[in-house]
Amino acid sequence: MADFELIMPKMGESIAEATIIKWTKNEGDTIAADETVLEIATDKVDSEVPTPKGGILKKKLFKDGDVVAVNATIAIIELQGSDSVAAPKVESKAPVAAPPKTVVAEVEKTVAAAQQVIAKVENSNGSRFYSPLVLNIAREENVSMAELENVAGTGNEGRVTKRDILAYVQNRGNVTIAPKVEVKQPAVQQPVSVPQPSKVTMMNGDEIIEMDRMRKLIADHMVMSKHTSPHVTSFVEADVTNMVLWRNKAKGVYEKRENQKITFTPMFIECVVKAIKDFPMINISVDGTNIIKRKNINIGMASALPSGNLIVPVIKNADNMNLTGLTKSVNDLANRARTNKLSPDDIQGGTFTLTNVGGFGNLMGTPIINQPQVAILATGSIKKKPCVLETAEGDVIAIRHMMFLSLSYDHRVVDGSLGGSFLRRVADYMEQWSANREI
Repeated sequence: MADFELIMPKMGESIAEATIIKWTKNEGDTIAADETVLEIATDKVDSEVPTPKGGILKKKLFKDGDVVAVNATIAIIELQGSDSVAAPKVESKAPVAAPPKTVVAEVEKTVAAAQQVIAKVENSNGSRFYSPLVLNIAREENVSMAELENVAGTGNEGRVTKRDILAYVQNRGNVTIAPKVEVKQPAVQQPVSVPQPSKVTMMNGDEIIEMDRMRKLIADHMVMSKHTSPHVTSFVEADVTNMVLWRNKAKGVYEKRENQKITFTPMFIECVVKAIKDFPMINISVDGTNIIKRKNINIGMASALPSGNLIVPVIKNADNMNLTGLTKSVNDLANRARTNKLSPDDIQGGTFTLTNVGGFGNLMGTPIINQPQVAILATGSIKKKPCVLETAEGDVIAIRHMMFLSLSYDHRVVDGSLGGSFLRRVADYMEQWSANREI
């Protein structure tokens, strides 16, 4: 019988490795085509890995908890069905099974070598686990084990990720620029290290709640973002009275005609997209000393999960959608987020993020940038307030629906002029919303 190699799938453009959470099948189990074999996790999302071909799980090449590089073989499946019908005759004439055995032997040899490397690392006075991918990069860049032990890890449980080791290698090459200054001012020139949290003293009645895996990933991602980008936050207040009046008229029509509930989120996204077109340098990412100007406008919308954790599904090519299309996309992603039905692709490729802190009754917030983006907009709660309006007959005081907008941006590449102007333009588009707009 022929053998089939099940590989670790690519889970997104920036994902180089994944952790095996658990195997759902054991060696010797019969598996149908498209049936789940194992569950994996990345720093973005959890996912199931099915087999495209049915057969018997012949060998598992990794264990639960192992970190595996994308496109690596993770299991050998012995094919059954139509492939095995002609097997008896063919095997009597020629050793057809020999090539698969050779492939299996090669894979086993590679896995054994990787395990030996890991064992060496664990026995070299190292206090952490390192994935084969990180070890390969360290070996190619001549990073010693002593250096590797001092690399700050942003992965799960402080694990060194591919991004960490590459950043260390890049910075290591720039360390020797001014040795004399370091001697004169050692306090200033010493490498910046991540401060270690102080020890927490337990008190009577305290309860220890361990973070779940997703909360750990979110914590690592937020800390990494603050260390990567110098955050600046600007605020404006917008008069969204016309948006409120229009939505009050439109929501019944939308629900009857489109079978969709229209919220403020797609309306906000439409205004954000217009402002991004006016200020395209908000829609960028930073790669070292290079600025990547994004062609697509992909809007991430921060959504709270039932567990209390946060996830950011992405509306791809939002600039090509009308309000109805945005409404359907927002509702679809929000519903699938609440039921844990999002796919890895649903949370990849965002270029700008919107988060609605007003949904929790907050007036404003200072959100943390969703790397590798450079800006994130928070919308506050809409409140009725007395405001001064300028009319042809003079100033009057009127009750208006007001909302605060806050924009956090990466001050490495977005200065106050660009950030403030973009935020003001978003507010302008919201205030210019026509209460008589066609539904």
